[in-house]
Amino acid sequence: MKKYKSGISYGLLAAIIVIIIAPIIFLPFNILVIIINLFVLIFIFHLFWNTYYIIDGKDLIIKSGFVVDKKLAIDLIRKISETSSIMSAPAASFDRLEINYGKYSSIIISPKDKSNFIKDILKINPAIDINKKGFKL
Repeated sequence: MKKYKSGISYGLLAAIIVIIIAPIIFLPFNILVIIINLFVLIFIFHLFWNTYYIIDGKDLIIKSGFVVDKKLAIDLIRKISETSSIMSAPAASFDRLEINYGKYSSIIISPKDKSNFIKDILKINPAIDINKKGFKL
C-alpha cells in the first residue's frame, strides 16, 4: 500500500480564504455570518489537507476528507493525462491528472509526486495510455 498526498495550490487556497473572509470584514457585524464562514473555512482546510490517493493492491483509493471515498480498479484505467480543467474534483492543486477509466468515466486528481504515482500505477497496469507531456518517467 502506498499513499500519495495531493499537491496544494496555495493561490487557490488564498483565493478561497479571501472569498470567505471578505464578508466578515466588509459586511456589518453579524455573528451568524462569522460562524457560518468559519465553519466553511474549517471544512475547506480539512479537504485541502486530507486529500490523498492510495494504491492498495490492484485498487486506487481516492480520498478527500469525508466527502470523497472512491475505490477504482487500476485494471479499468485506460488513460492518464495532464489537465488544466478547473472542474470540481478531489484535487487541491491545479497541477492535475485526468484518469479515464471504464468506457466513458473519468476523475481528476492531483498527486504531489505525479511521476512516481504514474510509475506505480503502470507497474500494475502497463497497458495504460500515458500522455507523457511533462512527465519524467
